[in-house]
Amino acid sequence: MNASMKNISFGTIPSWLRAIIAGGLVAGAFDITFAIIVWGSRGATPIQIGQAIASGLVGREAAAAGGVSLGIFGLVLHFVMTTLMAAVYYMLAKRIPMLVKHAFAFGIAYGLAIYLTMNYVVVPLSARGASTGSAPLAIIVSEVLVHMFGVGLTIALFTRRALRHCAQR
Repeated sequence: MNASMKNISFGTIPSWLRAIIAGGLVAGAFDITFAIIVWGSRGATPIQIGQAIASGLVGREAAAAGGVSLGIFGLVLHFVMTTLMAAVYYMLAKRIPMLVKHAFAFGIAYGLAIYLTMNYVVVPLSARGASTGSAPLAIIVSEVLVHMFGVGLTIALFTRRALRHCAQR
């Protein structure tokens, strides 16, 4: 480890920012790992999954033509979105203490709200457009559960930890 690495301390990053970044990255990791496993078992590569995410900005054809670089961009975009989702929950929880006090229930509900918003509002309005087919029911149920427990609950628990830590100071 070089000398400059020794000077980096996560203690200097404010707890609110750590909660948002960590919550967003961990939630994003749960979600993308699920997608890679499920859609990978159906023949999709991680790059193709990233391209599908990027297609929301550039459209399906451009995403497919974008190759590896656009696939990587889509994977990064996924983590940016989950980090923004964590930021929204954190900002709401600072103003609505019940979101911290009942983090399990509200985190699960937040995950469901994220799933519904992304699949029935954001994606249909994006450059990708509405889905042309539907996934098997087992995959849809699994996606909902991953969003509820892997995304929403994860974000809520990171937020709760940070806000309780701030309150104890």
